[in-house]
Amino acid sequence: MECRVLSIQSHVVRGYVGNKSAAFPLQVLGFEVDSINSVQFSNHTGYAHWKGQVLTAEELNVLYDGIKLNEVNHYDYILTGYSRDTSFLETVVDIILELKKANQSLVYVCDPVMGDQGVMYVPENLLPVYRDKVVPLADIITPNQFEAELLTGRKIETEQDAVEVMDLLHQMGPETVVLTNTDVPSAEGDNFLVAFGSQTIMKPDGKKTSQKIRMDIPRVDAVFVGTGDLFAAMLLAWTQLHPNDLKTACEKTVSVIQHVIKRTMTYANKVAGPGNVPSPAQLELRMVQSKADIENPVIIVKAKILQKPSN
Repeated sequence: MECRVLSIQSHVVRGYVGNKSAAFPLQVLGFEVDSINSVQFSNHTGYAHWKGQVLTAEELNVLYDGIKLNEVNHYDYILTGYSRDTSFLETVVDIILELKKANQSLVYVCDPVMGDQGVMYVPENLLPVYRDKVVPLADIITPNQFEAELLTGRKIETEQDAVEVMDLLHQMGPETVVLTNTDVPSAEGDNFLVAFGSQTIMKPDGKKTSQKIRMDIPRVDAVFVGTGDLFAAMLLAWTQLHPNDLKTACEKTVSVIQHVIKRTMTYANKVAGPGNVPSPAQLELRMVQSKADIENPVIIVKAKILQKPSN
């Protein structure tokens, strides 16, 4: 069966961020991807220079109206990422509501991009829109620790905190919650970050149960851009291919990221030369070169089950 994704994210001419980071790997795994670019920049903003345009809410409506007039606005998935304007984000909400009404089995995957490490890099007035309008519509969300704390008003310092925050996010609407990285201490040592996942599953008797997992992921001493966008896209793909098996979906998602990062780091260090710090251009994700790993990732990071679904 054809599976079609509407992806509303940023776009860069050079490199891999937003739709550039999500579309290719989804297509490799057999998904049809329709992209709307919330911004169009020459490159990501970690470079010394960047130029480009920002799509307005009105322009978003025009693009969507064109799709709708041709009656090709049937989607199996919606994927959203970076947005920095409240009116744009509220227009995205209207589109999701309309598409969910047309297809009640549509799955909305939301990466609530707001900030990291205690710093918001979008306007603060986006928080209530995400919390009150966007997250309740989402079926899958992939916040980092800071974003999860913003959405729930709860700090995460321990594994139990993470579990409770995921439960709070479930109560807001999403059936699948993945905290993509946290500062919860890892038994593996300081060179690991910890991710958590939780999936609510409907049993045949109509009651709900859940599966919860933890993953200790090796840190890499470099700043990569676009990995969060790749994570959300791969989680979309692998949860579709492994429904009700969050452990496998997350293991494949994280392993894809690790393969891409390792290949990127090897290339960047080689090009930069011994003793030199790789530049942002050299650290662009080696996405095309990782096609085989995207299609069939060797599992290199295993998930620990914290809670098994009850029968």
